[in-house]
Amino acid sequence: MSVLVNKDSKIIVQGFTGSEGTFHAGQMIEYGTNVVGGVTPGKGGQEHLGKPVFNTVADAVAETGADTSIIFVPPAFAADAIMEATDAGIKVIITITEGIPVADMIKAYDYVKRYGARLVGPNCPGVITPGEAKVGIMPGFVFKKGHVGIVSKSGTLTYEAADQVVRQDLGITTAIGIGGDPIIGTTTREALQMLIEDEETHCVVMIGEIGGQLEAEAARWYQESGSKKPVVGFIAGETAPAGRTMGHAGAIVGGADDTAQAKKRIMKECGIHVVDSPAEIGQKVKAVLS
Repeated sequence: MSVLVNKDSKIIVQGFTGSEGTFHAGQMIEYGTNVVGGVTPGKGGQEHLGKPVFNTVADAVAETGADTSIIFVPPAFAADAIMEATDAGIKVIITITEGIPVADMIKAYDYVKRYGARLVGPNCPGVITPGEAKVGIMPGFVFKKGHVGIVSKSGTLTYEAADQVVRQDLGITTAIGIGGDPIIGTTTREALQMLIEDEETHCVVMIGEIGGQLEAEAARWYQESGSKKPVVGFIAGETAPAGRTMGHAGAIVGGADDTAQAKKRIMKECGIHVVDSPAEIGQKVKAVLS
């Protein structure tokens, strides 16, 4: 069992022939990901990176049976790309694009929820199931197959956590980068639940940051679930000044519970093993699995 993507996933790339789409699709193909084609309006019938190009997602699905899409479409058109993928019956939509207008994302979010697709992102590094499928922009060589799941708001800290886990002679089942925007398709709680319910995942690393309530909601769900599967947590942004957006658009402290200190307290109260530095993640995972 794997979470979201695996070796059997049939993946299309929206924004396939653009510079970002070309570079990262090439990396995904090199990793062994089952990329079956891509979409660039007006370029249907061409071939790119040895894969067919289609004018629409519907054409791509009809021809290839694609069930997963990754989006490298410019911000102004990305919400339309999400809704187009939903319309075409794509089940997992992973959106890398950064800077999608919030009003556009509200519309796309509602649309995806209404039709029952799974949206990951936007402004995220993607999803990787090591040795099977890399659907995103993460460096594949960092990840090795194993039994530790990762859910993270931060792309860079996803790779850091994976590297530390691997250095402890452990490995990763699936790493999910949920993205750091104010409106995202898959929350920390939803990603945590998928990993907790995955039989191959024996421990989960949950990486959050200041701003919003996602980590507190996930921690409370974990406590209520009664799960005995250990979760190691880290919150980035402890020294960030209040009221200022830091890096991610969603990383802004709006209330007392949005601070790193408050989130860490709530996570500890809910039975999560909290570390104070990202440098401690690997050792803590090793300790809770021993």
